[in-house]
This record gives sequence, structure tokens and C-alpha cells, in this order.
Amino acid sequence: MSGATIGSIRFGSQELRDLLIAWVALGVAFALFFAGGAAGVARGDFASLLLISMLTAGVGFLLHELAHKVVAIEFGQQAAFKADYSMLGLAIVSAMAGFIFAAPGAVYHRGRITKRENGLIAVAGPVTNLALALLFAPLLFVPADFVFRLGLYGVGINLLLAAFNMIPFGPLDGKTVLAWNLPVFLLTFGVSVGLALGAAAFLFL
Repeated sequence: MSGATIGSIRFGSQELRDLLIAWVALGVAFALFFAGGAAGVARGDFASLLLISMLTAGVGFLLHELAHKVVAIEFGQQAAFKADYSMLGLAIVSAMAGFIFAAPGAVYHRGRITKRENGLIAVAGPVTNLALALLFAPLLFVPADFVFRLGLYGVGINLLLAAFNMIPFGPLDGKTVLAWNLPVFLLTFGVSVGLALGAAAFLFL
């Protein structure tokens, strides 16, 4: 697989391979999780669950990371996504047991950068997930079962990703955003958590 350029963004051959493998692995992991574990593979709708998970969880995770890359490059950084194969394997194994822990990899960037630029790179991921949740939301009002489930998982997973990544702890985006700008952190964290809780109340209570 050779490299490719999309717009002004360059992707190396290994990066494209990592993105593809991460997307497929996350799709399988979340499909297993949605199905209730390894026993759920025999379910008649597992194929549709796999497609839904690749279009929601897989796309949500990868566009989150690619948002980091795009903004980093805009600030003159060298940036590339690297998959964490051990964590991808753990995601599949945990999903087979009926729960999931997903950390597919990360965008690594280097170059001279300010605290503000680093904060904007970090917040780009959660903001992308919020935007994706809004894009999936209209599907909740479509009566077709497949489309409704696509909207349900698309909204739920992306809001969860936004809220989780804004936690100001460890390597999560929230810690970097908080170190840069408290008002931006409070706004993004508040919106992410508020929408996630609101969606949970609306969809599941």
C-alpha cells in the first residue's frame, strides 16, 4: 500500500495500513460488544451490527484522531496516526467477554509548538465527535430499524467519546485543554458531558 495525499494532508503507507486495521478491529470489537460477547456472533443480525459499528464507533474513533492530525499539520507539525496493535487486540478480547476497552492508537506530532496550539490540537478530537453526534441525530427519527440503530449508536458513541476524552487526566485531551485555557475546557467538557447525559436520559430512561 503506497502513501496518499488528500487535499494538503499526506498519509504514509504505514499510516494508511494502521488506519485501516484500527477501523476494522474497532468495528469487530464494537460489533461483538453490541451483540453481548462472543456468543452473539451467531445472532442473525451480527452482519448488520458489524456494519453499524464500523460506521459509528470505527468512524468516530478514527475521525477523532484525524482531527488531531489535521490541526497539528495546520500548525506546522509533523503528525501521523500510529495504531496500538496490543490495545486493538485487547479491545476484541474484552468485547468477546461482553465488555469493551478501546484505545486504538494515537496521532503523534512533533515540532515547535505553543501551549495554545497544543490545546487546539487536543480539543479538535472531542469537538469532532460532538459534530458527528449532531450529524447522526436526525437518523433517530427515521422509522427504518437499521437507520434508527445507526443513529442511536452514532449519537451515543460519539457523545461518550467526546465526554470521556475531555476528562482532565493522564494522556486524555482534557488535561491538555485545561492546561491551555480554563474557559475552553469548561465549555467543551460541560457541553460534552451535558449532551451525553441528556442523550442517555432521552434514549434509555
